[in-house]
Parts: sequence; structure tokens; C-alpha cells
Amino acid sequence: MTDSKYFTTTKKGEIFELKAELNSDKKEKKKEAVKKVIASMTVGKDVSALFPDVVNCMQTDNLELKKLVYLYLMNYAKSQPDMAIMAVNTFVKDCEDPNPLIRALAVRTMGCIRVDKITEYLCEPLRKCLKDEDPYVRKTAAVCVAKLHDINAQLVEDQGFLDTLKDLISDSNPMVVANAVAALSEIAESHPNSNLLDLNPQTINKLLTALNECTEWGQIFILDCLANYTPRDDRESQSICERVTPRLSHANSAVVLSAVKVLMKFMEMLPKDLDYYGTLLKKLAPPLVTLLSAEPELQYVALRNINLIVQKRPEILKHEMKVFFVKYNDPIYVKLEKLDIMIRLASQANIAQVLAELKEYATEVDVDFVRKAVRAIGRCAIKVEQSAERCVSTLLDLIQTKVNYVVQEAIVVIKDIFRKYPNKYESVIATLCENLDSLDEPEARAAMIWIVGEYAERIDNADELLESFLEGFHDESTQVQLQLLTAIVKLFLKKPTETQELVQQVLSLATQDSDNPDLRDRGYIYWRLLSTDPVAAKEVVLAEKPLISEETDLIEPTLLEELICHIGTLASVYHKPPSAFVEGSRGVQHRRLPPRVGSVESAESPDVGQSGPSEAPPAVIPSQGDLLGDLLNLDLAPPTATVPSVQPSMQMGAMDLLGGGLDSLMGDESDTLGGDIGGSPSMGVGLGAAPTAMPATLGGAPAVGGGLGDLFDLGGGVGMPTGFYVVPKTLWLPAMKAKGLEISGTFARRGGIIQMDMSLTNKAMSVMTDFAIQFNRNSFGLAPAGPLQVLTPLSPNQTIDVSLPLSTNGPIMKMEPLNNLQVAVKNNIDVFYFSCQFPLSLLFVEDGKMERQVFLATWKDIPNDNEAQFQIKDIHLNSDAASNKLQGSNIFTIAKRTVEGQDMLYQSIKLTNSIWVLAEMRVQTGNPNYTLSIKCRAPEVCQFVYQCYEMVLKN
Repeated sequence: MTDSKYFTTTKKGEIFELKAELNSDKKEKKKEAVKKVIASMTVGKDVSALFPDVVNCMQTDNLELKKLVYLYLMNYAKSQPDMAIMAVNTFVKDCEDPNPLIRALAVRTMGCIRVDKITEYLCEPLRKCLKDEDPYVRKTAAVCVAKLHDINAQLVEDQGFLDTLKDLISDSNPMVVANAVAALSEIAESHPNSNLLDLNPQTINKLLTALNECTEWGQIFILDCLANYTPRDDRESQSICERVTPRLSHANSAVVLSAVKVLMKFMEMLPKDLDYYGTLLKKLAPPLVTLLSAEPELQYVALRNINLIVQKRPEILKHEMKVFFVKYNDPIYVKLEKLDIMIRLASQANIAQVLAELKEYATEVDVDFVRKAVRAIGRCAIKVEQSAERCVSTLLDLIQTKVNYVVQEAIVVIKDIFRKYPNKYESVIATLCENLDSLDEPEARAAMIWIVGEYAERIDNADELLESFLEGFHDESTQVQLQLLTAIVKLFLKKPTETQELVQQVLSLATQDSDNPDLRDRGYIYWRLLSTDPVAAKEVVLAEKPLISEETDLIEPTLLEELICHIGTLASVYHKPPSAFVEGSRGVQHRRLPPRVGSVESAESPDVGQSGPSEAPPAVIPSQGDLLGDLLNLDLAPPTATVPSVQPSMQMGAMDLLGGGLDSLMGDESDTLGGDIGGSPSMGVGLGAAPTAMPATLGGAPAVGGGLGDLFDLGGGVGMPTGFYVVPKTLWLPAMKAKGLEISGTFARRGGIIQMDMSLTNKAMSVMTDFAIQFNRNSFGLAPAGPLQVLTPLSPNQTIDVSLPLSTNGPIMKMEPLNNLQVAVKNNIDVFYFSCQFPLSLLFVEDGKMERQVFLATWKDIPNDNEAQFQIKDIHLNSDAASNKLQGSNIFTIAKRTVEGQDMLYQSIKLTNSIWVLAEMRVQTGNPNYTLSIKCRAPEVCQFVYQCYEMVLKN
């Protein structure tokens, strides 16, 4: 009879009977009783009352019974920690049992009992097992160290288990090596900065030797560990690749993907002209193709990974197009992935095959798949120029089928084809207009409206067509409303006499009858443009559009690099970095591929931008086709000698029709925004609304009794303020990234004016002229208050220092980090982008001294959750000197009191966007460490305010 009999009993009073059986003298009866207990525990019954009786059964030589008792122990040790201590002696004894299976079983169970009281008793047995003569026991003990580290990390470090684990990497048994690597990797993930896996060529050699003899899971652990190693040169990289390549023919798909990950990473370091590089590319294709013959779920995972590989190195699979052709019985999720990869691999050589397939797919029954297939035809047209004509005729054939959803998708992609190839295929517009009535999806309607507006001069009845859409204007989606507004304005600018009534109707609908702020703002902008300067309106609305790029859905390069380093994990299926979906991801590290041999990145000097606040490398800002690039094109005039009072918000608003809103366009009204925008839209409205009035000067108001109210007034302050601390200039834009232009700089606040001090150096061979500068939107609305004054041409090897005044009434968008500033600089050669970080003290205004009573009321008013505490270490100043120094950066001391030899300074700061920051700084005589408490209605700024304190006090 099988063990299922243990699960069928429903007797009452069972616990009492089991207790008697557990204490029986007969071994068989005991074993039966323990099995019944485990069965009850499995189905959720509470059998914890039997704990002492089950623990007594541990004293046995029977391995099966021992396993069952250990299983029970793991389950109930947490709820009965005091009783669990009774079992410790048995563990210790079992760890010295002659049978290695029992020794391993004891150490495995010890690791699973997560009870703090017991862990310290387990250190000695674990130490013995780590050095056991039997490899099975050693490999189990290695994993136990990782479990113990999770329970009590400090204990593991104090007992020296980590060093023992590192020694196990040199073990003679490959499984011990694999488990040691797995345990160290696990521990390293929760401590990203510790250098636990100190990989060097000798260690790597040991791992590669063990790789051939491990189980498949052992191989995965070792391969994942190898992927974190950066070889010293291309020779070492090639040697590792040669030894990893045999893993590509493994039966387990996880081993194959881990090997692919290692090879993809190390290929970066191989020169492309190397014979071995070409061989490796050829070897990578067959294992990836083999993965596609597995069951659908595995195929999907393989396809998601292949999608990343193809984006990074399309040449690997360029001859394998047929493998990605869709089979009739593929599930939809596999079909859609295959379709995506087909487009990525489409080229002039195989486009005929691909188009024939896609046309076939467009007649399938699955609606989602058909839509994607029609879109794919459009993407082929944009990607492979030679195929555009065939693609357009294929799309026209599909439109003739009159299948509603096929027609709608075709119109959406034809719009993109018009954008890519202007004045080439406009003859098909008539066919499109015939299908106007059948369009019911917002995207298709918006695409058709765009086509009618863009080519209004070629469509005789364009006004009638657009008027038909206008009848149900308020029932349309926002996308269609915005497109309709722009199309009618385009039509008016092309045929002003016939469409005046129509444009007035749409502007009235958009501005007066609509609740949508985007629509209203765009309507007002058009209205003003048309009423004040029709010529400018024509230039803005009918401006030549940039051609769209061939691959709009490529993953951003730095993210792609990170995902390549995570091939074979969940990140490669989600196409998101682990930090985006791992909760509490303190241990998630951002990984990057090593720099390619001979690339600009690898040649760059390592010490670039090491000092100053801007530690991060310059961030990638979108290409010139976007807002920034367009803005720079507006500012092409040579610099003038005087600084005109330019309204940055005016420039921004005029170009970015939807972003700045109407207020930023009007310029004179933009000042009203500062009070309650509160730094960034996500910080919540009204953050700057300080309670009651906040006068700049400290009046001699009577003190409020008790607590904070006992502060006394500092009056005129102590000594003279030392002036605003300016960070030394750091390198913002290296010459090799800007065709010879090198920019280093810093920020300063002088007499209430924010300035960006820059040194421009010409390291190219030609003269540089026509400089202009523009900022992207940022958290605090920083924008140039005038043009960049480079009055003389910048000759080769010449350096010019310039100071650019900044205002804080530019467009606002929350940045990450908050003080990040993305900058575009243009000269006669090109447009260059870089990002830098400014100290928040730049925004501390001169009237930031709050009245004492107001300070007290505000401090109480701000929730305690908004308070952040910091330590400022190694400051050898007394409280008066510190207060004096901080006042130079507009951090004002309201009051000071001394309690038991500790000075407490109460300080206030006001930011340019009217956010108030309150602080309490404790200074203990003779103690170089200050304690700083910061309170603010916008807690996001606290960390940056603390950085300012530290920067000012330490310099």
C-alpha cells in the first residue's frame, strides 16, 4: 500500500493517539506515527503539540525516519524556538556521524532552521562540515553558509566562514566549486560593494576546469559568475570564449543561454577583424535555432532573449530568417515575438521572402496577429528603402480587402511611410480617402486626419472631410482632437480664404468648450500665433518635418547593454532591468558590457570628471531631431555684444506647443508660477505655501514659551558671512565626445544672480564660432537668461572663460536625480549634449531668514514623516564659525541655544521656487561629528540640502 493512506484519516482525538505511538518502543510503529504527523502537517493541521515527542525520535540510525523528523523540525522550529534548542545536541552529533548522508542532512536542516537562538550553536558543526573529507558534505555546507548569512550576516563574517567559502573555490570536486560560487554570488548580491568574488585569472582557470564536470545547475552558477568577470585583454577574452563554447551544445536551455551571455559579453573585447570573432558568430547561431524547437513556453523565453541578441548583433542570425517564420499552431505570444524578430532581421537580401510571408499573415483569423503583420509591412518599408514600393502596393491590396481592422492598421502605417519618403507615394491618398467612413479607432482616425491636413493642397474637398470629423468633436479621443486642431490650422494656412469659418469653429471648440488642458493650451497657442503673426505661424506649423528613423522601437543602448548582461534571467524576458521589478532591490547592480577594443570609451582617460558633484558620466540626451535640437536651430544668429533680457520661457513655449502651457508662452505671466509649482509637478501643488507671512528680516518678537520657543535671537549674527562657496570646475564635456570642444565648468551665486561659469577649450584644428546654449526642462526651471557670450572666434588650443547668467522661470520637469541639468551647446561644427549636476545651494535665496515664531509654527506644522536625519563627519569648527560659513550660502541661523554643552542651531532656507527648508544642527564641543535634522514639505530635497551643508562646511 502507498503512503496515500496517511492522508485519508479523519479521526478525532488523533493527537493523543499519535503521542502514544511516537513514544512506542517499536521502531516500525514510531516510523508510521511520524509519517502520520508529517501527513497532518502537510494538509495544514496543527501538530506542534507533538514537538517534544517527535524530537525524541531523532535518536535513531534509520535514515528515512531521521529525514522525516528533520522535515517536521524545519516547519515548527520558528513557532517553538525554545523547544528547538533541544535538538541542537543531536545536530552536533549527526554532523560527526560516520555516514556522509546523515552529516549532510544535519547541516542542510541546520541552515533551514531560521531561529536566531540556535544559529550560534551551529557554527562549530558547520565549520567541521566545510572541511569534511566527503565532497557531498562540503557542497551542502557551502550552501548552508549562504543561508546562515541571510539570517545573521555579522555572525558569518565574524566566524570567518566567507574565507572558508573562498577557499572552496579551489576544491578538487567540481560540485563543491559550483556550490561555493553559488553561495558567494548570493551573498555578494545582498552586499554589492563587498569584493567577495575576487575574480582573477587563477580563479577563472579553476572555475573553467570545474565547468566541464559539474551538473547542469552547477554549470549555470559558474557561467553566471564568469559573466561578471572583465578580462584584462582580448587574448584572455578569447581563451575564456574557447573554453565556454562547448557549453552551447548542452541539452539544458538554461546552460545554453548562460553560455551565450558569457560569449556576448566577452565578444565585446575581441577585435572584429580577428578570424576567431567570425568563427564565434557562426557558432552562436545553431544553439539559438535549436532552442526554437522546444515547447512553446521555452520558445517564448528563447525568442525574448534572441530579440535582445539580434538588436546587439544582427549578423549572428542574419541567414536564419526561415526559422522565425510563423507556424499555424504557434500560440499567439510566440507568433508576435517571431514577427518582431523577422522585422529586425529584414534586409535587402531577404525582403522578398519576408513580404510574401507578411502578406500571408495579414489574411489570418487572429485579429491581434493580423494587426501586427500589417504594421510589420510598414516597418519593412521604412527599414529597407528598396522595398518601399512593394510594401505600399501590398498595403493597397490589403486596403482593397475592405476588412475593417486591416484597413485601419494600413492607414496608420502609410502615414509613417509618407513621413519617411515625402513626395513619393502621395498618389495613394485618393484610395485612403475612400475608406474615411469605415474608420472607428482613434489611432487610425488621427492618422487619416494628419494625412488630410498635411496634404490639404492635393485634396480638393479637404475642408469637407475635416468638417465631417468636427461634427462629433467632443466625442472624439484626445489624440484625434489634437490632430484635428492641427490639421485644420494647417488647412487654414494653405487655403485661408475658404476655411476662415472652419478654423474659428475649431479654435472655439478647443479653447472655450474643452476641459482638456493640452487641447486648450494648443488651441490658445495657435490662436495667438494666427492673430499676431501669421508668417511666424506658417513657419512653425508648416515647418519641414524631420524624417522618421527606421527603428523606432529599439531598446535604448545603455539599457540594451545591461539586459545583455542579464540574458537567461527574468530581466531578459521582461526587457526591463532587475531594479524595475525586484522589490527592495538593494542588491541589484547595474551591469554594463566591457568597452569595445579601440572604442572611444575604452580610450577615454579614466580620471575624467572624478571631482566635484557631477560624478555620473554625461547622460545620453535624445538626438537632434527632438525639442532640444529644434530649439538650438532657432538661435543661429551670431552673439551680440549686449545681453538682451530674453524670456527663456518664451523660447520654450513657442516651440514645444504642448509642454510649456499658455503661461510660459505669455512670458510676463510666468512669474506667477513660481509661488506654488513647488519645484516639480510631482512634488504636489502648494508646497511652497509657507504658513502666514514670512518676512525676510528677524523682528524682535517675544519668544514663545517652552520647547523650541525658548530660542534666543541672534540679532546681527556672529562676524561677517564668508561668501558663497563655489565648487572647483569639473570636466563636463570631453573633447573626444564633442569633435574637439572641451567644456569644464561650475555654478556660482553672486549678488543674487545664478551663474554658470564655463571654460571652453578648442582642441580641434579648426576655428569654432557661433556658440549657442539651451537647457532641457529640469526640476527647478533653470534656463539661460541670455545668449552665450563668446565674442571672439575660438582658435585651436585657445581657452575662453565665459559666465552665463541663469534664470529660474524656464519649463519644469522632475529630473532624476533632482539636481540633474541636461545641456545642449551648438557651434559652427555641430550640436553637443552633456549633463551635469548643480549644488542645490545655487537656489538658496537671500531672503530666506524666517521669523522665529513662524519657524516654530512651521516646524510643528510639517509632518514628522517629512523629517530626515543626517550625520556630517569630521568638521572641526565651533558652532559660530559653522553658522557664519553657512550664512555665506544663504543658510540662515534663526536662533541658537546650548543644552548640556551641546549647541543647537535652528536654520531656515528658502529656494527660488518658494519651498522652505527648516533645519536643526547639533554641535557638541570636542565632537567633530554634527547631527543635522531637516524638515521640508517636499522631502525629496532633504538629501540634496544635506549635501550642500556637507560641501560648504568641509571646504
